[in-house]
Amino acid sequence: MTDTRQSSLFDDDEEPAPRPARGKSTPPSIPAASKQPVSDSDIGDGPLRRLMDGNFLQYASYVIRDRAIPELADGLKPVQRRILHALHEKDDGRFIKVANIVGHTMQYHPHGDASIGDALVTLVNRGYLIEGQGNFGNIHTGDPAAASRYIECRLTDLAATQLFNDDLTEFIPSYDGRNKEPVVLPAKLPLLLMLGAEGIAVGLSTRILPHNFGELIQAQIAILQKKPFKLLPDFQQGGLVDAREYDEGRGKVRCRAVIDQKDEATLVIRELPFGVTTEALIGSIEDAAKKGKIKTKAIRDYTAEKVEIEIALAADTDIQQAIQSLYVFTQCEVSLSLRPIVIHEQRPVELSVHEILRHNTRRLVELLRKELQIERKKIDEALHAASLVRLFIVNRIYKRIEECKTAPDVRQAILNGLAPFRDQLRRDITNADLDMLLAIPIRRISLYDINKSRKEEDDLLADLASVEEHLTDVTRFTITYLKGIYRDYADLFPRKTRETRFDAIEVRELTAEEHAVVFDREKGYLGYDVGGGEPLFRCSSYDKIILVWKDCRYRVIPPPAKLFVDQDLVYAAIYDRDRVMTLVYEADGISHLKRFTFGGVIQNKEYVCAPEGEPAICHFFSDAQPATLYVKYAPRKGQQIHQQEFDPKKVAIRTPKTRGIQMTTKKIAAISAQKPRNWDDKAGPRGALLD
Repeated sequence: MTDTRQSSLFDDDEEPAPRPARGKSTPPSIPAASKQPVSDSDIGDGPLRRLMDGNFLQYASYVIRDRAIPELADGLKPVQRRILHALHEKDDGRFIKVANIVGHTMQYHPHGDASIGDALVTLVNRGYLIEGQGNFGNIHTGDPAAASRYIECRLTDLAATQLFNDDLTEFIPSYDGRNKEPVVLPAKLPLLLMLGAEGIAVGLSTRILPHNFGELIQAQIAILQKKPFKLLPDFQQGGLVDAREYDEGRGKVRCRAVIDQKDEATLVIRELPFGVTTEALIGSIEDAAKKGKIKTKAIRDYTAEKVEIEIALAADTDIQQAIQSLYVFTQCEVSLSLRPIVIHEQRPVELSVHEILRHNTRRLVELLRKELQIERKKIDEALHAASLVRLFIVNRIYKRIEECKTAPDVRQAILNGLAPFRDQLRRDITNADLDMLLAIPIRRISLYDINKSRKEEDDLLADLASVEEHLTDVTRFTITYLKGIYRDYADLFPRKTRETRFDAIEVRELTAEEHAVVFDREKGYLGYDVGGGEPLFRCSSYDKIILVWKDCRYRVIPPPAKLFVDQDLVYAAIYDRDRVMTLVYEADGISHLKRFTFGGVIQNKEYVCAPEGEPAICHFFSDAQPATLYVKYAPRKGQQIHQQEFDPKKVAIRTPKTRGIQMTTKKIAAISAQKPRNWDDKAGPRGALLD
């Protein structure tokens, strides 16, 4: 029976509604001879449609439940559970050839030895459940394990004591019906959060990060005590983690390598981010160096049991900027998006890390309750047997069978002899009890010690009282049990990953001087790979640049290596949507002055900074916001004004498509923000701007 008082501990933590996997059935293809489209109504619910839908759903369900997604109850995928079950069956305390375990597991797992071997090596490298002897690869370098015939393994003490109990295990036939395998293991540990899990199924995937063993046990104690707790991931590789967006395992985390400065020109990487090997990391550094993101002279890998990658930097390299570049442009920093999906009641559901641990804790309470109930039954049976033996020997009931001629008479004689003592027995006498009494050797009867027997019964009664006490408050017993596990094993698994907060690194600041953009006006080419020409500016590959032509067209593009832009280009700069531009253009014989900001644009789309539909010619374009514009007019018969000054600041800032303010109808010969040498300060009136 369920103890309602105990289950009330978790009343405020309701189980989430299961979310089943979703899959799309693929309709049959249209026959080649048919020219009319086939609708769903034409397909109907025919046998082919039903066959395809049924097979797909069956396949999807199999991949989700039996291969890719871990079970919530014990935190294991089927292949992991079968490996541990095989090791349990073979366990004698000694190391066993991995090849032997792989072969034994194949009795339960239908997917071949490769998947079994890989999963076993992974479990060994996790360090919690299986102890290895030999070369099981290197989690830092990514080197593979030796062949299964050369390496050995066995269950750890933690696994042997906390994962198995045949009395609590439900068994089902294996895939071929020849053997029995467990549905789930009666694991008393939060294995799913200890080991972590990744898997890709049909229509969904899961990623759950590993956590520290001791912290998980402490969190379970806090749950039982109704206290708050906090859980953060912990990785074997160590490293740094920023878990501000962890969101109980449903958000994301950022992981970084640990980088030390050896000297003024050398950096050393000593710990890796989660899921990154030294080979992958060095490859990413080399790629970044080729792209000019970081300047290196040499990369030396001294990794063995511990990570040690030396990076020799080029001369005059800023150390701090180099470290930041490593985090930005290489796998020294990775971001992990998480989605904790598990199998619960035969269906995939999404739960938070806290919900998973609460479920594990509830299950632990129930497992311990069942173990106590089983232990009570065993003690009760032992007391019954001890009482029977004592009564049988002390009262010389065995003497009554000496004159019996048949087996039924023997059994009846024993029953008659024990009848007066029925109130001293814990239950009715069965045929099994009689068989046990008849199997007692004469030597034991002759050497029977009544005092020793009574002491054994007293010890059993004390044990029974202890079990009964634990059953009255299983929660308190569970807390004590967890404290014992923590005391025995927590020191073996210290936290390796340090929690911190990463400052945001501005990529553009790191790469601001990455490219030098050059414009070859003679040939009409612009870019950072253009030889010769006029240097314009330096920019980052993350910047966007804006180009403006004489006909007032403009376009925003990424920095090009070499792009033909023609000779009519009048302006090129790093794009800034809020920068104020000053433009003088001529349309229909009238020159206009305007100030505007580009605002938002679509990359590589062409725009005009003049009224649409009116051909325009740009006379002046600048982002300097000049205080005065000096205009020289082309000579014309009868013309009295040959030059004028204009004040652009009197013009309001508008959008690129506005017409602007009418400046003059005269033909402009030259316009400048700087006073020309041939400027006559006494000639001509100051220009007037007309709305």
